[in-house]
Amino acid sequence: MPLKINTKNLSDSILAIAAVVVILMIIIPLPTVLLDFLMACNLLGSLLILLLVIYTPRAIDFSSFPTILLIITVFGLGLNVSSTRLILTKGVNFDGKMVRAFASFVVGSGGTEGTLVGFVIFIIIIAVQAMVITKGATRIAEVAARFTLDAMPMKQAAIESEYNQGALTEEEARQKKLELQTESNFYASMDGASKFVSGNVKLGILITVINLVVGLIFGMVLRGEDFSTSIGIYASLTIGDGLLSQLPSLLVSFATGLIVARAASDGNTTIGENVKKEFTKSSYIYIVGGALMGILGFLPGFPWYVLVPMGLALIYLGIRLRKTEKTKVSAKEAAENQRKAAANAPSREVDRSPIAPLDDLSLELGLGLLQLVDKEKGAELLERITRMRRESALDLGLVVPPIRIIDNTRLEPSEYSFKIKGVEIGRSKIRMGCYMCMDTGGVINKIAGEATVEPAFNLPAIWVTEDKREEAERSGYSVIDPPTIIATHLTELIKKYAADILGRQEVKAMLDALQEKYPAVVEEVTKIFTMGQIQKVLQGLLKEQVSIRNLVVILETISDFGGVTKDTYDLVEKVRQALGRQICLQYADERSTLHVFTVDPQFISTIVESGVKTVNGPIAALDVNLQRAWIQALSGAVNLAGERGFMPVILCPQEARALIKSSSERELPQIVVLSIPEIATDIKVEMIGEIKVGN
Repeated sequence: MPLKINTKNLSDSILAIAAVVVILMIIIPLPTVLLDFLMACNLLGSLLILLLVIYTPRAIDFSSFPTILLIITVFGLGLNVSSTRLILTKGVNFDGKMVRAFASFVVGSGGTEGTLVGFVIFIIIIAVQAMVITKGATRIAEVAARFTLDAMPMKQAAIESEYNQGALTEEEARQKKLELQTESNFYASMDGASKFVSGNVKLGILITVINLVVGLIFGMVLRGEDFSTSIGIYASLTIGDGLLSQLPSLLVSFATGLIVARAASDGNTTIGENVKKEFTKSSYIYIVGGALMGILGFLPGFPWYVLVPMGLALIYLGIRLRKTEKTKVSAKEAAENQRKAAANAPSREVDRSPIAPLDDLSLELGLGLLQLVDKEKGAELLERITRMRRESALDLGLVVPPIRIIDNTRLEPSEYSFKIKGVEIGRSKIRMGCYMCMDTGGVINKIAGEATVEPAFNLPAIWVTEDKREEAERSGYSVIDPPTIIATHLTELIKKYAADILGRQEVKAMLDALQEKYPAVVEEVTKIFTMGQIQKVLQGLLKEQVSIRNLVVILETISDFGGVTKDTYDLVEKVRQALGRQICLQYADERSTLHVFTVDPQFISTIVESGVKTVNGPIAALDVNLQRAWIQALSGAVNLAGERGFMPVILCPQEARALIKSSSERELPQIVVLSIPEIATDIKVEMIGEIKVGN
């Protein structure tokens, strides 16, 4: 049996071991061979980090950089401590090859001259890190972190806007939000991580001074060496150790500066590709620069053998870039001419081209309302629509498709229209700069305003200007701003037409999501019913505002009765009974009490006898006069329920429920009709009155 290695656990284990080793090597003396190996690893790791930063398109693609920066910094400091211990304890007998190589080969000469050159190089490296790279990287990290955090709300709003308009799927929007959060966390971490680099530089200076001063004391006092011998030994080793520790630190500092300065990148190209693109935008700079270098080469005292060839090379490069630019311009002009010719020429493919599908949901705005979705002005309507879609998913169990928002010049500037699959289901007007005020029964003083009708519930209202808003609120009016008016209207339209929104594709998506957790339920129901039959049952529930969020109970119920009947409307009644408690609580008061009307038993018998089954469900074929009397009696019940502050709920036998609902939904769609089997045992029922119908 082959051995399987968990790479995730292996990488975590290696990182944990490395962290422990870093701590141990600060405490335990290391042999010089191991010290040389670890110093080489430190140099190689720093170089790899720099190369990774250069070849990484986006800063957040190297999101582990702050963590790596901390580890490599502490690792370097541990090596510095170990090498200091060995230099001080062994003195002239120190045999670390890496340190001695940097003390001689890198400096380039021996003796006092080499020592001085090494000191100069070391001081320059320290100065470059402390005064240039580290200081600049720290400042860039601070500014990047602040601006990234400040820009997060606007970026999130832009993602929501694209999602609402259908430009992004839900998964794409979630991924973009995750990347945005990762970017914010990265720059916030870099703001703190850059402090490690500056601290490392300061500590490097301190360790160097300790190496030199304490080394001289050890050599002269403990080992009896003279001053010239001690300074030659310890200064050389100190310079080698300092250069060996500061060179990797310089590479890491450089990488830190590069990664926090990636804001100018487009996120899809590396630093080298960006530089190439920007340095080849114009050929004239190379031609002019080459000519200037050539002129300088012929002036007295200048090295012509350097400047003239350099100028010729730049002029040649400029000519090559010029030819490339002309080729690109010609290709662009040819493509533009081809596009214009194709646009002007009569198309023979029009009749055979496919028809573009209609948007599932679309909100069309007049030109005067576009500021409600303007990102620069807050895009208030987009936020309200996003919230409305989430609330609809919770209330009805229906995931509302993204709403495409478009401008329509055929509408009046103050008009908006809501459509389902291209068919308008609602339209109204908005007075921008004004507020809609509604009298909900608590108005103390009437105020003047332009009369209008609230679009969601068709209630009387008035428009008032901004300066009268506070007065209206003090007078007891319910004051509503334009984004809330549109969002509320859309919410009610979606509730009313939820059955039309639910298509087979949405049902398939719901079943696929349920399959992961309840595979037995989905498998059983799909064996008995087609996707269309399941859709019809769910639409029948949504048509009467019954939430389909408890999809498991719905599918189990229709599976239970699938062997008895395939009639959609019979199945809807069975599902309603299974969801009885849910439905009752939807209309009960805080004491779990339903306030209902009953219907005259004689009329119940009449409406049941008149029932006729059609393709659209059972209907009551009542006599015209009887139907009129029935509607009048229902209207009286609705008014009575409203006066007492109750929902108009009718309780009737099971066989009459669908017929009573179908006979009243056109004139009085707000009436709720429940059957006796739908009443849960723990729900109390109080009768308001009995509806009697005259013959």
